[in-house]
Amino acid sequence: MKTTRRPASLRMVAARAGVSIATVSRVVNGNPGRISQSTADLVNDVARALDYRSHSVGKALRTGESRVIGVLAAKLSNPVMAAIVAAIERSLRVGGFTMVLCDTHEQADLQDEHLRELDAQLARAIIMVVAVPSRRLDEARANGRPLIFVNRRDPGSSTSPYIGVDHYQAGRDVAAVCRARGFSQPAVIYASLAHTTAMQRLDGFISGWREMGGAGELERLGGFSDDHLEGGYFAAKALFQASRQADVIIALSDLLAYGAFRCLYERRMRVPEDIAIVSFDDGPLNAWVAPWLSAVRCSFEAIGEAAMEVLQALLHDGSCGDRIVPHEIVIRTRGEASAFPALT
Repeated sequence: MKTTRRPASLRMVAARAGVSIATVSRVVNGNPGRISQSTADLVNDVARALDYRSHSVGKALRTGESRVIGVLAAKLSNPVMAAIVAAIERSLRVGGFTMVLCDTHEQADLQDEHLRELDAQLARAIIMVVAVPSRRLDEARANGRPLIFVNRRDPGSSTSPYIGVDHYQAGRDVAAVCRARGFSQPAVIYASLAHTTAMQRLDGFISGWREMGGAGELERLGGFSDDHLEGGYFAAKALFQASRQADVIIALSDLLAYGAFRCLYERRMRVPEDIAIVSFDDGPLNAWVAPWLSAVRCSFEAIGEAAMEVLQALLHDGSCGDRIVPHEIVIRTRGEASAFPALT
């Protein structure tokens, strides 16, 4: 029968080192007092050999400080969300913190459930990667809990620290690129305009397009599905079912662009030769699977580093401003229709 090894305890470390439990407790909790350096070194060596882990919740209760940082992200199945979270985790780990990750699926009730549990775990701060309005988020803000918002601003306050791209300016920059490449009939596709990120991208594009001389009514299609892949597919399908003309599709996310591409592929349309697609996010898969997709790109590593900087500032004096991450537009002009299997 396989036996389960008991976690090492203070008593076990003390017995192996030949010192008192109180001595071990002071050393592992960083308060050695008058304990000699040689004794402290011995205790630390034994603790490592036994793989001793101090009880972080108990320590947090005693000191009022926790090393746990909660990260709530929406839809981790999205490669962009996963890339942002991975960058944040790396920065937190280097900074001496431990990340507890929860997927909210962009649902208010689930977001509140995770916030409640992170309170129970004494999380030092919460990083919200694409937050939605919810009751417990309002309570956390009102109670002064350190909150950081990534990729989407706080839905309940304009003063909470934000880390991410200037989405409005990114939309304007996409319009400028489209004009420079000679496009004249853009169609914008979206999943929902209920949140600030999508609206800012759309507003920026419309503003830039008009300012740069774009004429005619802009096609806008969306609201077909909360799933961005399906939303992009059905938005593109609606565009052509209505016999509308477009020479470039502006997708407000990468996943919308993937869905639109599938629809175009079924119609035997070449991308970008027959119609181009420009999106936002430029997730890590694009360079490998979407050589046809031009996109707004920012550094995920820069987001992770900014999250650590903002966190340290909040924990130090309770205040911090926004961190706007620079962006660029990656232009891809090579189609790869032959890389996909034939449709039956």
